[in-house]
Amino acid sequence: MSEQHDLRISGGRVVSTFTGEEFAADVLVSGDTISAVLPPGAPALAREEIDASGMLVVPGFVDAHMHIESAFLTPQEFAAVTLARGTTTVLADPHEIVNVAGRDAMRWMIDAGRETAQTQLWGVPSCVPALEGLEHAGAALSADDIAEMLRWPGVIALGEVMDYRAVVAGDRRMHEITAAARAQDVVLDGHCPNLTGAELSAYLATGVDSDHTKNRTEVVLEKARLGMTMMLQEKCLNEEVAQALLALPQLPPLCLVTDDLAADHIVDKGHLDHIARVAVAAGFPPHVVLKALTWTPAQRLRLHDRGVVSPGKRADLVLLRGELAAFDPALVLSGGRIVGENGAPAGAASADGTLVPLDSHVDVEPQDADAFRWYTELPDGEHTFRAMRVNEQDTYTEAAEVRLPVQGGEVQWEGRATVVRVRNRYGRDGAVFAPLLGRELADGAVASTYAHDSHNLLTIGTSRAAMAGAAATVLADGGGVAVVRGPEGETVAARMPLPVGGVLSARPASDVADEAAAVRAALEDWGWRHLNPFMSVSTLTLAVSPALKITDRSLVDVVRREPVGASPN
Repeated sequence: MSEQHDLRISGGRVVSTFTGEEFAADVLVSGDTISAVLPPGAPALAREEIDASGMLVVPGFVDAHMHIESAFLTPQEFAAVTLARGTTTVLADPHEIVNVAGRDAMRWMIDAGRETAQTQLWGVPSCVPALEGLEHAGAALSADDIAEMLRWPGVIALGEVMDYRAVVAGDRRMHEITAAARAQDVVLDGHCPNLTGAELSAYLATGVDSDHTKNRTEVVLEKARLGMTMMLQEKCLNEEVAQALLALPQLPPLCLVTDDLAADHIVDKGHLDHIARVAVAAGFPPHVVLKALTWTPAQRLRLHDRGVVSPGKRADLVLLRGELAAFDPALVLSGGRIVGENGAPAGAASADGTLVPLDSHVDVEPQDADAFRWYTELPDGEHTFRAMRVNEQDTYTEAAEVRLPVQGGEVQWEGRATVVRVRNRYGRDGAVFAPLLGRELADGAVASTYAHDSHNLLTIGTSRAAMAGAAATVLADGGGVAVVRGPEGETVAARMPLPVGGVLSARPASDVADEAAAVRAALEDWGWRHLNPFMSVSTLTLAVSPALKITDRSLVDVVRREPVGASPN
């Protein structure tokens, strides 16, 4: 008697990630494995059948660089909503929540994701804090801590090595961390925007061999020709980059990644399926895009059991409607089980059970208007202050200057400038102010405990009262994001409570998406125009991202990797 398979997917056309061809075939599944790929109608017994007529059968999508916390969701809710869009495997770097609560937070994330239908693999954060000595996070990981955590089940990588300036400079701590990862033969994930020449060689020599950041086109090519796996997220995908890569004698390995996508973006636009459509619009052929979603990231993560529709491979499959270029998931299977249908989660997508709560870790004194008085040792009179200038496209910031009066040891900024303040949220002293340029904002403020990567309390506003109102709202929620309007901050325009470590919500993805969308709209209505308002705000504190950033200890010159004062003189 012939072997009986569990499932037959019939009537569709399989897309080969090896050749780029589409061919008619029936796909047979036994358990969690593809057991056969046969000509249409070939004899084979199966207990169940799926009619894939008019659809394309492709491998499940693999995200080789992302952060679950950027969706503001727990791993279970993240899995449910992204599986439905075709993302069956992720390498998650939990450096947001690990900066808050250390090793315990990483164990919590791993446990939370273990029972989902999504393959959630993990990288140990390499930079906790992101910039040692220039900020206070809620935790710190030594090279010994990282070496131990790299042996935990489900861990396959060293998370993105963001402090690339330290690596290039031969910093002992970063050398010990990368050496520990190389000794255990794990993947070393990179982060080095526009690093080039001898410095790029020094970075690559440590074993870090990928980059997902935004680079000038010539730097993309330089990195690719040196064997660095280029991971292209949405902000990296443009016609110039596509044409330059496609014009090479041989196309290098490419991965499409999400990096940071909020819950409302995932629900409204999609996950890797959205990035795929952006890549097609930039000029990449659909079969190249599919390979960058599947086979290449699977190989990058050393997952040799997926990335192609082939017998013996894991039955992570996506059935797409229409042309390949649309990347429109109709049905998603993970390990042979249906987990998504028409963009919505199916029964097998979510984990059962509840998690032990993770504390919010928000320890800040009550926030009133006096907390936003900016004191200085400068004498009375008008002085030049170093300012941060933001833009509407990416997370780069520039150093600028603004003149402000000082009276009685206090900077008289109200009515003259927008100000950003960072307050330590882990029971330490520390509050740093700076003027912020590049936005024309109405009266109001935003406050957030989601502020890369130490996640201290970040507040931006046009008046002390408005900033106090936003910060008090966030603290009342046990952490999160709040936007207030009016000179007194009298109207809460939007709020998103994030009581899990001050960076996540335990609520369903649909609820969090609604809250995130409301915050996004409130920021834009306030005047915070940006392609990704969440990232624009939350990376003002990312002291490893060029060029001038602010932490709970100082303004930081990122390129020189040193603190700078509020006054340039």
